Amino acid sequence: MIMTETARTGSKVPPRESTLDRETAMRLAATEYDRYLEQLRGLEASDWSRPTDCPAWDVRAMACHNLGMATMAATFRETARQNIKAQFRMSRRGGIFVDALTALQVEERTGLDPAEIVARFAEVGPRAAKGRRRRPGLFRRAAMPGTEVVNGTPEKWAFGFLIDTILTRDTWMHRVDTAWATGRVPELTAEHDGVLVADVVEEWAARHGNPCTVTLTGPAGGRWSFGGQAGPAVALDAVEFCRILSGRVPGTGLLTVQVPF
Repeated sequence: MIMTETARTGSKVPPRESTLDRETAMRLAATEYDRYLEQLRGLEASDWSRPTDCPAWDVRAMACHNLGMATMAATFRETARQNIKAQFRMSRRGGIFVDALTALQVEERTGLDPAEIVARFAEVGPRAAKGRRRRPGLFRRAAMPGTEVVNGTPEKWAFGFLIDTILTRDTWMHRVDTAWATGRVPELTAEHDGVLVADVVEEWAARHGNPCTVTLTGPAGGRWSFGGQAGPAVALDAVEFCRILSGRVPGTGLLTVQVPF
């Protein structure tokens, strides 16, 4: 995730909501948990200690984070427990909330070996998908506490943006991270990854607001035009495009505008 918490008061801008319809969002969530599990099952013993694009995490620590985040998504009770502990950790050590939360998720699973991580993810993935589906509309439309800073600007998020969009993007990007770290090609299809990438493209275009054309290659790719043909043309591999927008790879021009994952 790329999320930073800061104080913000007096804003009249409504919280950002997911633009995915509910059924599509929940289908993507369930499929992404399944694909990440299959990726974990295919890792060799030597893969788990390989470094990733997240400097503090090797593949195993990243898997612990994903397991912790899926466990959090499964029930309100676990969501509350992790948030309370992360807030306490932040009050003692400083920093930002999301770093405290993800560090907690990794530290609480330090004693798990790879087989245990895989087994627990196999159990919790379906529960996380079900738990996210059960979140009622009133809750999903409510604003999350605090703010998130994206491209240097603080903004409010609705819980639904986190539940329906960010939690899936987060798992997807870490599946990409794991593939890059272990020299594998991630499983990509138009029906799943293409829909996820298209949502990223639409949000990115809305965030910068400039005319442009986008041509993304690969199974998750497609072509988009925003504001006519007057703007710059962006042509990239679809996964690389998302890695740039996530901040993992430097971008230039319009590609310096990031999208949260």
